[in-house]
Amino acid sequence: MAHLPVLPVLLPLVAGALMLLVGRRAGPQRTLAWVAMAALLAVAALLAREAGRGEILVYLLGDWPARLGIALTVDRTSALMVLTTALLAAPCLLYACSGWDRRAPHFHALFQLQLAGLNGAFLTGDLFNLFVFFEVLLIASYGLMLSGGRGPRMRAGLHYVAFNITASTLFLIALGLLYGLTGTLNMAEMSLRVAAADPADVALIQAASGILLVVFCAKAALLPLYLWLPETYSHAPAAVAALFTVMTKVGVYAVLRVYTLVFGSEAGALAGWAWDWLLAAGIATLLLASLGALASPTLRAQVAWLVIASAATLFVAFSLQTPGAVAAGLYYLVQSTFVTAALFLIADMVRRQRGKAGDRLDIAAPLGHKTALGLLFLVAGVAVAGLPPLPGFVGKFALLAAVPEGRVALVWTTVLVTSLLALVAMARSGSQLVWRAETFAEGAAAPRPPRAAQRIATGVLLGYLVVLMLASAPVLRYADGAAAQLLAPADAVQAIRGTVPVKRAPSP
Repeated sequence: MAHLPVLPVLLPLVAGALMLLVGRRAGPQRTLAWVAMAALLAVAALLAREAGRGEILVYLLGDWPARLGIALTVDRTSALMVLTTALLAAPCLLYACSGWDRRAPHFHALFQLQLAGLNGAFLTGDLFNLFVFFEVLLIASYGLMLSGGRGPRMRAGLHYVAFNITASTLFLIALGLLYGLTGTLNMAEMSLRVAAADPADVALIQAASGILLVVFCAKAALLPLYLWLPETYSHAPAAVAALFTVMTKVGVYAVLRVYTLVFGSEAGALAGWAWDWLLAAGIATLLLASLGALASPTLRAQVAWLVIASAATLFVAFSLQTPGAVAAGLYYLVQSTFVTAALFLIADMVRRQRGKAGDRLDIAAPLGHKTALGLLFLVAGVAVAGLPPLPGFVGKFALLAAVPEGRVALVWTTVLVTSLLALVAMARSGSQLVWRAETFAEGAAAPRPPRAAQRIATGVLLGYLVVLMLASAPVLRYADGAAAQLLAPADAVQAIRGTVPVKRAPSP
């Protein structure tokens, strides 16, 4: 149990290395993948249970003090993100194992490395190691995106690579500036030094943190840094696109973590300086993404715009900086990750059942097995539009209930209007793909039904939504505790700085 915080990073790293050793044999690769997946699910559940008790767990890699070495920290929020990632990864892996993984060299190794990068980004307490884990997950995502691709996917993938390399360069520049100004990159230590910074350095610290904010917003596809996402996600393989839905949440999480801990309520002159800007940008992005979903020519592109809309909703919730709004945002983060991932899988099955028409929304075509696919699409559409009783409604209702005075008109209008636009977009897509589906020509054979693994993977993701709906009260209580920890950074700082290396007996 003492080493529990490092296992979400260590397990997929070891599994990925072993997969490279066994080569491209599908059987051993899949066996290792599922063993590692089961272990990760168990570890994530244990972490969530331990964090739910209210304590902040600190793990010192190399047994160095937090201010000098790498520290991993586990609180309710980071444990929730690790558990969400593990729960998302399992059905994505199952969908890939229906056959696509055989066509992608080293898919399983890259999949595990991306999980290691995601979990490391959620658990690290150090800004430089946040950069390192960003690079691990991004490099793995490059391989997953480009593996076996050609044509439009290669073009979108190369744009994705170029964009993220530029963002990573800005990340390093921001880290260098912050280290030069504060003398540390540990977030807890930096929060104290920012609060006590010389007034002459405040403007420079704000500029450096502004560059860092641009990087995180680029990862989260916030306006105007969103152009890379629709093309990338709509051309990625289905299982990969479904896993990518949590990657935008990494950018949102990084903003939430850094700008509540380092630039939170006790940061002196820089306390909360970014949130008003993020609220305006979140509202603008939410409106734009909703219009993008309405205008999308394909179902996959529409889902990609809905991913942007979900990230924008989170920025709106977190920018309000009230316990209720932050808790509602964390609840909404979980459900939006699952529902958009399910929609990517549904879009892939629909595309394969419509022949040459694919998932285009401007063409009426026959749809094989439309009853089953239509029901899956209906559940996902209700959830993503925020209609009762599914958890999309619960999250948005909790958010609207927590809006502080002075922001009510702006936030309520934006959330309700964009929810209506999402509903119209999903109704349009469902009508075109299912309701108006033509019958197959006489003598034409219907496509083979989706494979059992594909149907089960999609059903599992939608099943998560049902569980979130039925367990909304305990999940929201957990989110309330997570919000309280985030908005009271002094406790986290004390827990991290108060951890000292284990004393060892002197060598003989």
